[in-house]
Amino acid sequence: MCGLLAYFSTDADRVDDGTVAAVRSAQHCLRHRGPDETEQWWDGSAVFGFNRLSFIDIEHSHQPMPYADGRYRIVFNGEIYNYLELREELKAAGATFATEGDTEAIVAGYHLWGEDVVHRLRGMFAFLIWDTETRTVFGARDPFGIKPLFVTRLADGAVAFSSEKKALLELLGGSAAAGGVDPASLQHYLTLQYVPEPATLHRGIRRIESGTSFTVSGGELTTTRYFHPTFPIRPVAKDEQQALYDRIADVLDDSVRVHMRADVTVGSFLSGGIDSTAIAALAKRYNPKLLTFTTGFERQGFSEIDVAAESAAAIGVEHITKVVTPEEFADAIPLVVWYLDDPVADPALVPLYFIAREARKHVKVVLSGEGADELFGGYNIYREPLSLAAFEKLPRGVLRALGALSARLPDGMRGKDLLRRGSIPLEERYYGNARLFRDDELGFLRTRDPDQSHVTVTRELYERTRAAGYDDVTAMQYVDLFTWLRGDILVKADKMTMANSLELRVPFLDPEVFAVASTLPVDQRVTKETTKYALRRALEQIVPPHVLNRRKLGFPVPTRHWLAEDLHDWARSVIEASGTDEWLDKAQVLAMLAAHRANQRSGSAVDYSRKLWTLLVFMIWHGIFVEGRIRPEIPQTVYPVRL
Repeated sequence: MCGLLAYFSTDADRVDDGTVAAVRSAQHCLRHRGPDETEQWWDGSAVFGFNRLSFIDIEHSHQPMPYADGRYRIVFNGEIYNYLELREELKAAGATFATEGDTEAIVAGYHLWGEDVVHRLRGMFAFLIWDTETRTVFGARDPFGIKPLFVTRLADGAVAFSSEKKALLELLGGSAAAGGVDPASLQHYLTLQYVPEPATLHRGIRRIESGTSFTVSGGELTTTRYFHPTFPIRPVAKDEQQALYDRIADVLDDSVRVHMRADVTVGSFLSGGIDSTAIAALAKRYNPKLLTFTTGFERQGFSEIDVAAESAAAIGVEHITKVVTPEEFADAIPLVVWYLDDPVADPALVPLYFIAREARKHVKVVLSGEGADELFGGYNIYREPLSLAAFEKLPRGVLRALGALSARLPDGMRGKDLLRRGSIPLEERYYGNARLFRDDELGFLRTRDPDQSHVTVTRELYERTRAAGYDDVTAMQYVDLFTWLRGDILVKADKMTMANSLELRVPFLDPEVFAVASTLPVDQRVTKETTKYALRRALEQIVPPHVLNRRKLGFPVPTRHWLAEDLHDWARSVIEASGTDEWLDKAQVLAMLAAHRANQRSGSAVDYSRKLWTLLVFMIWHGIFVEGRIRPEIPQTVYPVRL
């Protein structure tokens, strides 16, 4: 696990002392991702910078790592969980190894198998391999996008990659040199709560997409999608159901087993829900002294500390908690946004940052339950096609009339949103598991482009689902793999844990687990009564009974109440100090804040907290990365660990 930074010149012998010094200087932006070791390597055309957080073969697997008598150099961020099996296969094919770790398995595999090596990797990864003979680069990012990788082109024509966008901003010379704020990305952020891949909020910096490999030759970057998720759904007869549930339980157990591979202690996050409890219960099989961690707030209804503690007691693990106050929450936000690189408007980021900080005092690695909802049908929104089935039978003219009727109903009226959503096709109403500002609610955005909307983000995804003949539930899950999962869930998981030099591993997002989950028929994913039906049945033999059907909470945050009470004055000061007038009508934003406070005090059901939070996060991001007005104090992130 590490932070990587790489510079590749378009000309031989272009690299000089100034280039090396610039890369070395930018590496300080990565120090939280790898405090155990900082290294550099360069030749006439390439510079590698590497910050390492070590877990496997700690003494020998230094990077940038050479292979084949120095022909290749590799930098690698992530973990390959089947590296032991790969090494044995490669040895049988004639490969030799100088280390015991997983990094060398990747580059040896590339040497023998070429670009097909990516299909054999079971893990999370972003890596770059420099071939000193052909003067070409090969790299890839894992199928689901667990590990990040940013790319930019510098003024001298060189191509640079990094685990952190802020390191590329430093190489480029700041926000203006990176092309400034991208208006289309800002509009998408306000709609989706994150900037969709491959874009970032800066015009001149992009992301390598999840499930993509790439080459750089002669200064030209060429990308290839190697992971094409498919759902080969198979009907399940009643007498085959138990065998299916057993298969799910077995593949999850195997995934947790390989995710526990490390030379350091592995802990587990535990929210109290079914996903994290299942991971912790399985992890205890391989580490009887497992430590679990959770966070919450003092406000009733916004904390899972008690239920998580109950789950921890039921599975017999030691449990550690962290309570976050409103003051701690507000004070941490600029630092959290700095770590994010691009804004993500998910308030759960902040408690996740705090519990990661607490966990890092005890362990270097934690497991977590991300991905279960996307793979097994866990979001309540996935049940929507069942409730809207009647609309599918209505003529288009009737649907238009219902849509017009919904527009005339007052906000907050029960049934209004059901009518609105039922009157429009899936491609227009669903853009990932996030619903925030609709296109007609962006009047405060000064740069709004009517040709840019959520439909432009998801159009190609829906074309694929229709070509494959997927039902609406499966189409929603497919869209979420490319939107909500990699844009929100995995960004906050990576950024908030690595902010604390803590590695997070996600056993649900394993190719073997996906291979089973992708075959489930709709009625084994969602029913009118529940979500994740097959997973719940499979976990009857793993998790305590009181967890199986508990309502999903995750890490809920009381922003609705805080923005009307404890954090109202803080929010107002953020808006008033912000230099975002070029982009936002701040008077309208302040009016929204005032309306939210009035609504909460009057008991109104109208809630603007998520909309306000999205705007506040952008304003803080702008203050850090564009204005330079906000300068968070970056803490040292090396903690003593009980091994």
